[in-house]
Amino acid sequence: MSAPVLAYENLGLIQGSGWLFRNLDLFVGARDRLALIGRNGAGKTTLLKCLAGLIETDEGRRTIQPGTKVVLLEQDPDLSAFATLRDFALSGPDAPAAHEVEAAATQIGLDLDRPASTSSGGERRRAAIARAIAMDPDVLLLDEPTNHLDLAGIEWLEDWLSRYTGAFIAISHDRTFLTRLTRSTFWLDRGQIRRAEVGYGGFEAWTEKVYEEEARNAERLDARLKLELHWLQRGVTARRRRNQGRLEKLNQMRAARAAMLGPAGTAKLGLATDDVRTKMVIEAKDVSKRFGDRTIIKDFFLRIQRGDRIGVVGANGTGKTTLLRLLTGELAPDEGAIAQAKTLSGVVIDQQRRLLDPDKTVRDVLADGGDWIEVRDVKKHIQGYLKEFLFEPGLVDAKIGSLSGGERSRLLLAREFARRSNLLVFDEPTNDLDMETLDLLQEVIADYDGTVLIVSHDRDFLDRTVTITLGLDGSGRVDIVAGGYEDWQRKRTPARAPAKAGAQAAKQSGLPLSRENNASKRPKLSYKDQRDLDLLPTRIEELEAQIARDEAALADPDLFMADNARFRALTEAVEQTRAARDAAELRWLELAERAEALAG
Repeated sequence: MSAPVLAYENLGLIQGSGWLFRNLDLFVGARDRLALIGRNGAGKTTLLKCLAGLIETDEGRRTIQPGTKVVLLEQDPDLSAFATLRDFALSGPDAPAAHEVEAAATQIGLDLDRPASTSSGGERRRAAIARAIAMDPDVLLLDEPTNHLDLAGIEWLEDWLSRYTGAFIAISHDRTFLTRLTRSTFWLDRGQIRRAEVGYGGFEAWTEKVYEEEARNAERLDARLKLELHWLQRGVTARRRRNQGRLEKLNQMRAARAAMLGPAGTAKLGLATDDVRTKMVIEAKDVSKRFGDRTIIKDFFLRIQRGDRIGVVGANGTGKTTLLRLLTGELAPDEGAIAQAKTLSGVVIDQQRRLLDPDKTVRDVLADGGDWIEVRDVKKHIQGYLKEFLFEPGLVDAKIGSLSGGERSRLLLAREFARRSNLLVFDEPTNDLDMETLDLLQEVIADYDGTVLIVSHDRDFLDRTVTITLGLDGSGRVDIVAGGYEDWQRKRTPARAPAKAGAQAAKQSGLPLSRENNASKRPKLSYKDQRDLDLLPTRIEELEAQIARDEAALADPDLFMADNARFRALTEAVEQTRAARDAAELRWLELAERAEALAG
């Protein structure tokens, strides 16, 4: 956290018949890397627009340091008025220079001359990113920046943001993205904003402490409030604990699948499954598929069993959707054969959310205008069913067009999960979902008895859910790996062989490559290096403790206004201590690697 360049005091905004939020105080430092976390519908996108100065609030004062440029990367920019992506990227009163847009587009792999009307979601997202980057912002507001990006695009954006010298606030469902990049967190919860000087990696532990404190305070509240806080605590923290058990089960399933593949190769949310008697549900034998002269899939073989969770990954255009359509029987192979169990009955949820008409109400979508919905042969009242998907029951008559993108996605999940099935097919299921809904979705997949096929660029989601990953590189080959995204990545970039690594270490340390270099003749660390290796862990712990103490003081929401001098002093102290800790960690890692190389 650094000195504030953008702040909002006493922010209040009326939406509909009441306050969306009120009495919010927040600030952004010159080098802040902030995650903005909150449920769908909490007002995260609206809050970013307030910070960008695009919405006039009903209360509050926005202050900005002179000369500071704030740029908002919108989740779904409107490109309907533009002929090409270039026209969009160069539009607006603060339009960036053409050469800057060209440079950004080249880096991110975008053809700016693509017609806007026929461009894909990924191309539109890249155009918006290129435009935002070219504007040279001091503060960058990112609303779901990884939506529609493939893995290569996400990794490029992560690398660019890691080198970016300004501040940013990011709304994202991509846990890996937030964990790698953020250092502080805004938590928008029940109309309040909280800030902690921890990145997303420490968010869950922080929120559990907040809920525990609220639960203790609830002892003095009436029964209704106690019940609400009890539900919040049990529904969030208990679910996360249950997911640890599910992850252990997932690891066991991956191990079993790896043995089969061999060297070649707490919402009441649930899904009913029919009685699939055969274990094999889909079998692909020597499958190939071409479009014109290009081979999309070549010599693909896989047996998918009941209970498998299959993740499909790869850059845009490598054939992920084609492979999914082949496996589900929507597309016929040019060569080979695909057999499916006769009892296979699937639920397909695609990223276009085509089933949702914006003019219909929630009641229309779920219950055809009635009060009851049949959920796996059991009638439930629509308001009770909405609660299971974290909706307020009062939304039953709300228009679909008034819901946020995440709420629409959650509503579609509620509708489809009421059906019986033994196959789930997801095309980018995590787009627009908040963290709690992602946790619910992971529970569904973990407890589902049928088979699941998932196309996704969400690395954390894949690591938490799938047992087999199918990786496509565009050449027609499909890598089959037991495990999730990280397992596929390790296969793509294998570690150096021990012999090679040993030779390299010997070369770096000056050892001759000879068998005569036995243990007695190997050089050792110098006295100073060995002392640093021994003492640095304690020093790192001391620095971590100092950072924690200063961050705890900075977490006081009143400190900035009450004692600005102390706020600035603590901010500088945290930055200096973090730098000292990072230097100590780097020094210790270098020494540990050298010691290991010398010992080996």
